[in-house]
Amino acid sequence: MSTPEGAAVHPQPDAAPVPGGAPVPGAAPVRESEPFEPAGVDWTPVSPRLASARLVVALAWLGVPLVVLVVVAALTGSVWVWASAALVVALVVWVLWLVPRQVRAMGYAERADDLLLRRGILFRSMVVVPYGRMQYVDVTAGPLARKLGIASVQLHTASPGTDASIDGLPTAEAARLRDQLASRGEARLAGL
Repeated sequence: MSTPEGAAVHPQPDAAPVPGGAPVPGAAPVRESEPFEPAGVDWTPVSPRLASARLVVALAWLGVPLVVLVVVAALTGSVWVWASAALVVALVVWVLWLVPRQVRAMGYAERADDLLLRRGILFRSMVVVPYGRMQYVDVTAGPLARKLGIASVQLHTASPGTDASIDGLPTAEAARLRDQLASRGEARLAGL
């Protein structure tokens, strides 16, 4: 598009696109991550010790096949077995790279009327749980999580499909959040 004088016309940087494709002057621009980054929300990250817990479990599952493949490859000298061992090593390296990034992408935010949960790097998700919809709150920790001082908070709502859990919280924060969510849920349910 050009003006009568031949100068190019560019859309204004502060114009947001609309479904028809034309920008609306004066509207705020739409960021790509806006559905996952609501304005004015301060996210609380989960504990980095969750990455350690997940890595221990993943390496335990991948370590056994790796050791077996290396022993079999050393005994037989087969190239295919060595290739399989190399594939498992590549998978271990990928897991060592991916898990800490996944944990850093997890977080939650408490707002006045609801709790926001986010996770994911490539496939991002954000769950909004209104306090009035919560039925009860669970706190769980397995042996490894207890050793690392972390716990998981699971929110149960009337919808069985709600995946509202926060993994990797320090135990004191998990207890505080459980009590806070339970009291807010009771207050909203009572209509206060």
